[in-house]
Amino acid sequence: MAYSRIHQLVSVVIPCYNAVHYIEECLDYLSEQSYKDMEIIVVDDNSTDRSADVVLRWRMRTGFTRLTLLQMPRNAGFSGAVTSGFFLAQGEYIAIHDADDFSHRDRLQKQVEYLNAHPDIDLVGTNYMAFEDENASEQTLSNWLSYGEDIVSRYAQGDHCVSHPTAMFRASRFDKLGGLTRNMNGAEDYEYVAKFIQNGYGVDNLHDVLYYYRLHSNQRSREFY
Repeated sequence: MAYSRIHQLVSVVIPCYNAVHYIEECLDYLSEQSYKDMEIIVVDDNSTDRSADVVLRWRMRTGFTRLTLLQMPRNAGFSGAVTSGFFLAQGEYIAIHDADDFSHRDRLQKQVEYLNAHPDIDLVGTNYMAFEDENASEQTLSNWLSYGEDIVSRYAQGDHCVSHPTAMFRASRFDKLGGLTRNMNGAEDYEYVAKFIQNGYGVDNLHDVLYYYRLHSNQRSREFY
């Protein structure tokens, strides 16, 4: 029997590892989303700081009841944490979010509207701004994304053009494809989008800037790029 999902609910999955300085701001922005039919799933990947305590205090302070905190008994790595969050998701849609970033208040609304209006699209990312941790007012527009039919051709060439933490996808596709691979370290996000395309699922990006990507010395991506 097919897994029963909650119609129009968005499950926001946040992998969190030693993000004590950022996770509260991330959650504050999410709580102000114009789209209110959402749950938040924070997967604390056995952090060595007090990230989990901050999440629990935030839930108590805000009274946001649709928040689940999963504390991993050991460090599962990025793909393990993300996929664990996917398994907990109850929504029709799953949105990905990094613990050290924040989203525009209309991000979820616009992505849900797009997926509702485009049944041929199964995963949609957004444009984003990057900013240095010390100066959020100076932001740089991304320059590597693609849109429409260009996306398929770029992935066919081995290129990557969808920003993973901006993605929202139909949870029914996760039910068929599973989660992120653990066979590679640093390119799991590329492989996951490529898996959608290889299985004939539509992928697109919104031109709207709906995500803000924080650059700092401790972020995971600096290990690889």
